[in-house]
Amino acid sequence: MEDVSVYLFLGFLESGKTKFIQETLEDERMDSGENTVLLICEEGVEEFLPEKFSVRNVAVVTLESADELTEENLDKITRKYSAQRVIVEYNGTWLLQQFFDAMPESWVINQMMTFFDTGTFLNYNANMRQLVFDKIQMTQMVVFNRFKGEFAKEDFHKIVRGISRRPDIVYEYIGGKAEFDDIADPLPYDTEAPVIEIGDRDFAWFYRDMAENVQNYVGKTVRFKGMAAVSKKVPKGFIVLGRHIMTCCEADIAYDGFAVNCNGLLDGIATRDWLTVTAKINFEYNSVYRADGPVLSAIELTRSDPPEDIIATYY
Repeated sequence: MEDVSVYLFLGFLESGKTKFIQETLEDERMDSGENTVLLICEEGVEEFLPEKFSVRNVAVVTLESADELTEENLDKITRKYSAQRVIVEYNGTWLLQQFFDAMPESWVINQMMTFFDTGTFLNYNANMRQLVFDKIQMTQMVVFNRFKGEFAKEDFHKIVRGISRRPDIVYEYIGGKAEFDDIADPLPYDTEAPVIEIGDRDFAWFYRDMAENVQNYVGKTVRFKGMAAVSKKVPKGFIVLGRHIMTCCEADIAYDGFAVNCNGLLDGIATRDWLTVTAKINFEYNSVYRADGPVLSAIELTRSDPPEDIIATYY
C-alpha cells in the first residue's frame, strides 16, 4: 500500500482540538482530493459538522474505546475507505504509545500538534503530569488556547521546555489573536567558560543538551558531580558517572551517565560512590554506548558528598 499521511491532534477534553480540525476541514485549501478519514477517539463537548467541510471525500470514524485501537482495525479502516490521509483527534487519557503500537506500516505521521486549555493546564500538569508529558514529548507544536493577559507566559514555557525543546509554542488569545513564544532558552550554565561548571540542580539539562548537541561540547572541559557505576560491561580504567533523572514522573526515573576515563586518578571506586570530576570531553567509540559517544577524560577526580536532591530533574 502507498503511504498514508497522518495528522495527529493531541490534548484533553475542551482543549480546542475539535474546533481546530473543523476549521481546517472547512478550508478549501485543504481539499487536495485525497480520500480522508477523520478518526475520532473521544466524545467531546463540541461535535463535528461534516456538512460544513470544504474538503471532499471525508469519512468520519469513531473509536468507542482504546480496545478498538489495534493495527488490524486501523488497517481495516484504511482499506475500507481507501484512505490516503488520516486526521486523528486523539483521546487525552490514552497514552501516545498505544497509537504508535497500533499504526499500520503504511501510516506516516506528517504533523503532530498538542492543544491545552490555558485555564486548566497548570492543574493538569500538577495532578496528571504523566499525561501532560506524554502529549508534549514528541509534538511539533503546543497551542495554549483561551490565553489571557493575566497569565504569565513563562509559567507555561518552562513546563514545555522542561519536557522538550523541539516544539513551537503558540498562545492563542480569546478573540483569535495568536502569538508565537519568543522566550529565549539559555542553558543554566556557561558553555563558553574555560571550565563549564554544572550545578547540582542542572545535571538533567546538561545531560539532555549533551545528547542533543554533543558537537558543542567536544574539546571543552566540564566539572560536575555524579554517582559512579562500575560493572564488567565498563572497560577497564573507566567508570560511568551520572545521575538518576526524572523526566516525567517517578515511574520514569532512570540512571543516565557518561563514560569517564579515570586516568588512574582515584582507586577503589565502587558503584554508588559520589564523585566530582573535571574532565575534557571527547567524542569517540566506547563499549558503554556500543557506539561513538561523549567520552570524558578525567583531569581531576575526587570523592564528594551527595547533592541535596539525589534525583536530577528539569525543575
